[in-house]
Amino acid sequence: MQVAVIGAGYVGLVTASGMAYLGHSVRAGEADPAKLEMLRAGKVPLYEAGLDGLLADGMANKLLSFHSDNKEAVAGARVVFIALPTPQGEDGSADTSYIEAALNDFGPILDPGSVVVVKSTVPVGSVARFQKQLDDMGARVFVVSNPEFLREGSAVADFQHPDRIVIGTTSQEAAEVMMELYQALQAPLVVTDPKSSEMIKYASNAYLATRITFANAIANVSEAVGADVEDVLLGMGYDRRIGHHFLNPGPGYGGSCFPKDTHALVAIAEGAGYDFSLLKGVIEVNELQRHRVVDKVRAAVGGDLAGKTIGLWGLAFKAGTDDVRESPAVFLAKELIAGGADVQAYDPQAAPVAGVRRVDDAMAAVKGADLLLIATEWPEFQSVDLMAVREDMATPCIVDARNMLDPDAVRNLGIEYEGIGR
Repeated sequence: MQVAVIGAGYVGLVTASGMAYLGHSVRAGEADPAKLEMLRAGKVPLYEAGLDGLLADGMANKLLSFHSDNKEAVAGARVVFIALPTPQGEDGSADTSYIEAALNDFGPILDPGSVVVVKSTVPVGSVARFQKQLDDMGARVFVVSNPEFLREGSAVADFQHPDRIVIGTTSQEAAEVMMELYQALQAPLVVTDPKSSEMIKYASNAYLATRITFANAIANVSEAVGADVEDVLLGMGYDRRIGHHFLNPGPGYGGSCFPKDTHALVAIAEGAGYDFSLLKGVIEVNELQRHRVVDKVRAAVGGDLAGKTIGLWGLAFKAGTDDVRESPAVFLAKELIAGGADVQAYDPQAAPVAGVRRVDDAMAAVKGADLLLIATEWPEFQSVDLMAVREDMATPCIVDARNMLDPDAVRNLGIEYEGIGR
């Protein structure tokens, strides 16, 4: 099938490469000249395991190409994916202006009967608005919701082995086109109306953010009463109604989706006259969790950050990605710097962060440090020689905001240890 993908960012690039993997002929539109040059050279402009191979295969099989002109990308396409940013507005709602501008650009040349697929996370009711926008310009096409559920760090596997595929449309013809598009993937299909499809995306992310925040709240209570949150959550997780996933205490959730989508869902609810106080509480507790970690560091160095050297392991919002958007680790780094500390940070993949000094490896980060803060759960941090860490630090002290290390093993080496809820 002839497929176009508008926007070669994280979601768009995985979608384009994935569709080529399924055997479709894909043309991707990308406005950024530097990114376009990299893609045409077969280079992936972000870190995502397996994506470079998927892209290379698509290009080698002549099923994937990249274009600076959206009109060129959509010409003759049966299906057009929209994977453009929907940044958070001042009121918390998602801004769909990039999508609207793109539809105005190429809408008039779309083939009659083609299917425009909204991959971007958009407010409930957006598909209907986009449909009217295209109808008003005379485009005889179908607009469909098809939210993405890609986890950064495992997006290729998520595309190839999805938990479900959600299709939001009132058109049987459009639904059949989408089912044909995805027929090579063995996954449950949820075919529903566009509003319900849009809501599924927000509800899913809000629930996962709530689980993370609940784990952090339980960690804080466990810490207060002297319990070990790792054992508490382990015992909870064996209950089949609960499970172990997304019950990992830490410095709070971050990334490009959860912070934006939770605020957007609150705005959607308020627009419909509902006070989503539960989700507001999740957002508030998540913000407080970040400050709580800063307080742990401050207390561990004697109450004053000024003049202290802090080694920081991690800047990405989670392991397996270079994404630093809304990263708790970046928040911690900047708060510590604002408090007068000298932060020397190491991350194996994270994108550059303005104002944060980077070093080349984990040991360089702890050299002469008064404290080590573990802020991202990269597996390599568990293999560092802690005896060497102790010897290189000015004061052997670790605040483990990801509970990666064994507290007893660390303390037996003569290193002070503070975790989350332990």
